[in-house]
Amino acid sequence: MAVNQMASNSSLEIQFSHPGNILKGFANFFYLSNPEEFMYKDVERVPNLVYQSWPYFLTLIALENIVLWFQRKPLVRLNDGITSLSHAIILESGRILSRGAEHWAYLYIYNNYRILDLPWNSIYTWYAAAILVDFCYYWIHRAAHEVHFLWAQHQVHHSSEDYNLTIGLRQSIFYGWSAFVFYLPMALFIPPTQYIIHQYFSYLYQFWIHTETIDNLGPLEWIFNTPKHHRFHHGSNLSCLDKNYGGVLIIWDRMFGTFAESKPNLEIIYGLVYNMPSFNPVYLQVFYDMNIINKWKAMSTRQDKMWSVVKGPSWLPGKPWTGANEDKVDVQKREKYDVQLPLWLNLYLLLHFVLVVIGFQQLVLTHMEMSPLSVLLFISYILFSLTSIGLVFDNNRYSCVGESIRCLLFLLYVEQYGLQYLHLFIIVYMASFLFWFVYCLRILNVKIKAKII
Repeated sequence: MAVNQMASNSSLEIQFSHPGNILKGFANFFYLSNPEEFMYKDVERVPNLVYQSWPYFLTLIALENIVLWFQRKPLVRLNDGITSLSHAIILESGRILSRGAEHWAYLYIYNNYRILDLPWNSIYTWYAAAILVDFCYYWIHRAAHEVHFLWAQHQVHHSSEDYNLTIGLRQSIFYGWSAFVFYLPMALFIPPTQYIIHQYFSYLYQFWIHTETIDNLGPLEWIFNTPKHHRFHHGSNLSCLDKNYGGVLIIWDRMFGTFAESKPNLEIIYGLVYNMPSFNPVYLQVFYDMNIINKWKAMSTRQDKMWSVVKGPSWLPGKPWTGANEDKVDVQKREKYDVQLPLWLNLYLLLHFVLVVIGFQQLVLTHMEMSPLSVLLFISYILFSLTSIGLVFDNNRYSCVGESIRCLLFLLYVEQYGLQYLHLFIIVYMASFLFWFVYCLRILNVKIKAKII
């Protein structure tokens, strides 16, 4: 199928040889690109703007920290920032595994049941697709907050107690699979290439609104979703819940009664209402599913069990769809979850996360040439690595075991496939393995002595 070849165009290589190319890359984040440069007849030709924008993501995150420093505001915490970036890698790993299959239904409906042939190279089709994608996103986002099993996936995005650009990349691996159904009516008349490219633009736009460095954008606040509006949406304060769902445009919230203006004296408390203290990205992806299971078990009738999954997270029998305010927790000021680690250990974790990112980039560039089993094993190792790094950030007692195994697996892989040319990598992983192995032995020795005493 053609859509399976989309990822082959997902190169991270950006042409920085001309300043104009750099400016165009940044313009993509604000929907300011020339539409004619992003009109495609065939799905195979649609570039993956998200993959191509990673240099810009990292540049903007660095610039945000510089601005925060000048504004005398807290910088991005290393543990929370790496956790958010880990979620982004997890999301893209899922997309690599699916190889574009989440778009299969859209392509099938368009190719077999479309009722209107809109020209793929028309400026009118371009703007119609842009508005419709954003309209559908509003309902996707609203459903993700007001339908419990969808919230179980979307809560990943809200799980940080900070609010910065890295949060824009913190998404669930099941995001695409829980959202594609809402776009299917567009398949009756909007060309797939237009639908896909505007999904990318929407993602890029929503990245930069996750910041506290921008206060108010004046008249633009009436039409567009802005950092000010979206900060309020991310609050776990009672007044912030279920508000401001818009993606690019905020007019949908104004039209459908879900808009709320940010209150000047309100201290917004970020994170989940019942926050999960962890920097383990894989655990944060799945932990909430147990909440749904427990709520299902707590219901006494079959109908209430069904509603506990379908209605809002705060719903209770006999109460409104999204729950009654008197039953909800009004989150006040709380201490953020944080684990203080030595500087050397933070530098170690930063180094190994960069090495994971380098490995993931290699996977992005070559996965279409690899067997499905090889891709699955590669991604499994990446997920294990991100989990292990998260466990160290949590100061988990089993983190030394995870790090020892992770480093050993890399060394065995290098030995098995004769990759001795990775000299620097081998030195880093060998030293890391020896350190964690000795550390584990010391802990074990202390425990044995404690039992003897």
